[in-house]
Amino acid sequence: MDCRESALLVSVLLLALDLCSAQNYVLSDDGGLGRVFDGIGGLSGGGATSRLLVSYAEPYRSQILDFLFKPNFGASLHILKVEIGGDAQTTDGTEPSHMRYENDENYYRGYEWWLMKEAKKRNPNITLIGLPWAFPGWVGRGKNWPYDYPDVTATYVVNWILGAKQYHDLDIQYVGIWNEKSFDIKYIKLLRYTLDKSGLERVKIIASDNLWEPIAFSLLLDPELSTAVDVIGAHYPGTTTITEALKTQKKLWSSEDYSTFNNEVGGGCWARILNQNYVNGQMTATISWNLVASYYEDLPFGRDGLMTAEEPWSGNYVVESPIWITAHTTQFTQPGWTYLQTVGHLAQGGSYIALTDGKGNLTVVIETMTHNHSVCIRPPLPPFNVTSQNATFWLKGSFASIKELQVWRSQFDFKTNKPSFFEKLKPLKLVDGSFTLNLAEDEVYTLTTVSTGSKGSYPDPPPSARFPKVYKDDFDVRSPPFSEAPYFADQTGVFEYYINLTDPGPHVFTLRQVLTERPITWATDADQTISVIGDYYWQNLTVTCDVFLEKMNAGGVFIAARVDKGGQSIRSAKGVFFWVFADGTYKVTNDLVGETVLAEGQSGTEVHRWYTLSLTVKGQYASGSLNGYPLWKNAVVLTPKAGWAAIGTRSFELAQFDNFALVAE
Repeated sequence: MDCRESALLVSVLLLALDLCSAQNYVLSDDGGLGRVFDGIGGLSGGGATSRLLVSYAEPYRSQILDFLFKPNFGASLHILKVEIGGDAQTTDGTEPSHMRYENDENYYRGYEWWLMKEAKKRNPNITLIGLPWAFPGWVGRGKNWPYDYPDVTATYVVNWILGAKQYHDLDIQYVGIWNEKSFDIKYIKLLRYTLDKSGLERVKIIASDNLWEPIAFSLLLDPELSTAVDVIGAHYPGTTTITEALKTQKKLWSSEDYSTFNNEVGGGCWARILNQNYVNGQMTATISWNLVASYYEDLPFGRDGLMTAEEPWSGNYVVESPIWITAHTTQFTQPGWTYLQTVGHLAQGGSYIALTDGKGNLTVVIETMTHNHSVCIRPPLPPFNVTSQNATFWLKGSFASIKELQVWRSQFDFKTNKPSFFEKLKPLKLVDGSFTLNLAEDEVYTLTTVSTGSKGSYPDPPPSARFPKVYKDDFDVRSPPFSEAPYFADQTGVFEYYINLTDPGPHVFTLRQVLTERPITWATDADQTISVIGDYYWQNLTVTCDVFLEKMNAGGVFIAARVDKGGQSIRSAKGVFFWVFADGTYKVTNDLVGETVLAEGQSGTEVHRWYTLSLTVKGQYASGSLNGYPLWKNAVVLTPKAGWAAIGTRSFELAQFDNFALVAE
């Protein structure tokens, strides 16, 4: 025997030894099946997380939507959950309400209607869910709580569902009930009654769309409540559930999950929980907050979406790893498929799930994500170990006759930083009804009888670019496609296009702050309204805007630069705020609340007249002018060093803005 023959024999023996050391796993339906799969989805809202998406030019906006929703292309999502806007700050901004006042109904405000239609256009079978995070103030009848008058709140929510159908031909299939403090049993029952009375028996209720308890205990004790609720939804459950939730025999969903920076560790987080939410917690749907990171990155939870689309001015977007991790399941299953009972953990760490359509198709998804490469933002992840391993899967029952499986693989490859995602490999031939995989750390495999999967692609989008240093908007849009102006991100209050029919002059088309009452919200809205725009890292800039006060006596408006906070932290925002008031005075403050005064005096401003404000900040000094004349100068500004530009009002009051312009250095 020569050396080559010896080497070959050693290789064969090692391979045989390797296969013998493989752990065995059985995939079978002989003992019955598990729970019915309800899908994987994304969440737009909670709040304003898709704000910048609508401002993308074509073809880039459609490309982003294809990566999210188009079947057999990208994430191919099964579920879209949207915020039922309540005019309030709900994490990264405000979303407008369909009923701003009790006698007001408008089903064209905001962009969630458009987004649902775009999703439905690509996937007619997509499941649509609505959830209110906040409510207009009138719903609470003077209280910051929406459930003291449950009939009012139920009518408000049901009207949104009816409006979706009447005005947009959208069938909402589920509605969630959520409040950070608790849930209200009386409201849940009344919502079910109101839905049924309105001909919406098909619409199902998710409760409490927050925590497993106490809703699970209440469902076991209250038959009427149990009849009303179809799904128990938990937020960030850490892949586990509780015994009482299982006892209810309700569908269990992770109705909000992920919320993690979408780099490769974020992709690893998503891979782990998509499998283990079912393996550990019997959850049959998982919904990512958020759908697409399409808001300014320096707002809270920047880039916590399945992909990133935060530069409509450049057209740049990034298809991040969570898109392809999603595809490992979504492209090879559909809601209505059923999990096998034979799912579980791998001997050396990781997990596997298997689903069938009941017609002979089988899809197996395997993940071997290590602890440090799959940490989600919440909850804390207990330690565990994953090592490379051989795994042999035996197909039994109705799957024993399967001869070949399609194979898709993602390798994160943290050691070389050269990952490959959603790569199609050669089909795998089964031997005696089994196959063996050599599984390395931080991999995802899909093995499936479904042959329609594909990795969609488009030419590279334009390169990333900062927000333009010179920007103008005169708001002269006759028929705006959306109620919001491009790039403005409302942080408290709602700023909408407005036609000022009482002004025959140059200010017919304006931007108007429309809220006159504080909304009901769990987040911390400011006492002032504010909308930010631009580059968070701008230091030296000039902001100019025409302003129109509408509130007598106590009314006030501002323009601002270097605004350093937004989202849930908006109350504590600092910057340079140049205010003029209806009582004929002005003030310059270093904070939104107006406590740190840098300059103040007489301005001669009054209601129902247009004024041009200009604010220049350079280095440690700021100056301002009114109608082209210097009003104050050389106010000392030590902090913050940089931030967004902004417009806003002193309180929840009507005011108009026009001819906005900024020039940054």
